[in-house]
Amino acid sequence: MTPVAIIGIGLSPQDLTSRHRQMIEAADILVGGGRLLDYFKDSPALKKKIDKNIAQVIQFIKDRMANRSIVVLASGDPLFFGIGSTLIKALGAENVAVYPNISSIAAAFARIKEPWGAVRVVSLHGRKTENELFKALVGENTVAVYTDPIKNPAWIAGRLIAENFINYKMCVLESLGTDAERCNWYHLEQAAAAAFSEPNLVILKSCHPQEDNTQWPHLGIPDHCYVHENGLITKSEIRAITLSKLQLRPDHVLWDLGAGSGSVSIEASLLVHRGKVLAVEKKPERVQQIEINKRRFGIKNLEVVEATLPDGLAHLPRPDRIFIGGGGRDLKKIIDASVAYLKPGGRVVINTVLIPNVPTAMEGLKALGCQTEMVQVQISRSQSMPWAERLQAQNPVWIVSGFRILDSGLRNEYGVPEFNIT
Repeated sequence: MTPVAIIGIGLSPQDLTSRHRQMIEAADILVGGGRLLDYFKDSPALKKKIDKNIAQVIQFIKDRMANRSIVVLASGDPLFFGIGSTLIKALGAENVAVYPNISSIAAAFARIKEPWGAVRVVSLHGRKTENELFKALVGENTVAVYTDPIKNPAWIAGRLIAENFINYKMCVLESLGTDAERCNWYHLEQAAAAAFSEPNLVILKSCHPQEDNTQWPHLGIPDHCYVHENGLITKSEIRAITLSKLQLRPDHVLWDLGAGSGSVSIEASLLVHRGKVLAVEKKPERVQQIEINKRRFGIKNLEVVEATLPDGLAHLPRPDRIFIGGGGRDLKKIIDASVAYLKPGGRVVINTVLIPNVPTAMEGLKALGCQTEMVQVQISRSQSMPWAERLQAQNPVWIVSGFRILDSGLRNEYGVPEFNIT
């Protein structure tokens, strides 16, 4: 039996070698997408079009491969996000021969004259891999994307804008290798409103390549990398100090109450990689922001809970650590309700920018049998001036910590053990 030949066309038949052409001309059957089969209309071979029913195409090949010479036409490199791996798995490696050619990704980077050895490639072609694209954008300055007629450049641009991945520009390469070839750069807003010819692919490049994105996610992620509402986010430096006060361990359960954008939850999840983080937030729009940020950084051990505090805590797993990022007028109620569930030896950390909430936090924790400490943090960030830099002061933040040790045997109104200081 002659092995089924899987031949990469390249960008067009002009990229075929003489050996490739001889195999195609000698084939009894040509299998491929409609666009590729059109290149060989004059061939006397039987034509089989590849459509969405891949299983039926594979069966067609199996029924004829024993006594017919079959060539499967693929675009570019059949084993680079192509049909090659599917056919090898279905037909057996011993029954196929693969002949790679120029991939569209290689051609695309040749067009923009940039190396691509370290570039992340994501395929959306007929796949539900949208989250893979978001994860790739978090970690890379340049990402190449295979598109399809639905998940086309305009759709991708719209999704990036919706998910607040706005610091990217887009190169769309249309009809590579043909007389209609086009290669243009767009702002996302431009691409979202444009129409593009098929086939095409996309290259996304960060507008701030000087930033080292390869370390994300990490502690102290820059604030602008999170989706958040009008600056309502625990700033990166405060985040780092807060996490140090929580003294998280790998198997801990953390409650992040009033989670906002989820920045503390996301960075805490890196420290409790065997544990779990529960981000509790009452506003639906902020719950959505947390979900977006969770997907953006590929966080798996974070659960988002929509609830109005101090309600919604009874059915959550008991925490080893609690972070309260605000609370406003309800801070006392939130402290009473949440700390009641804290495990022996647990810690609670409260951040506030409101002066009246400082004694509320300190006295509330002490009343519940906690040892307490407080630090006030004032961060100043550099701001550029015409010929030098100055420091711009940020709002001071009070960070109040509480620590409880022993079970006294008493039960509070929630039915949870109370604790005493040794």
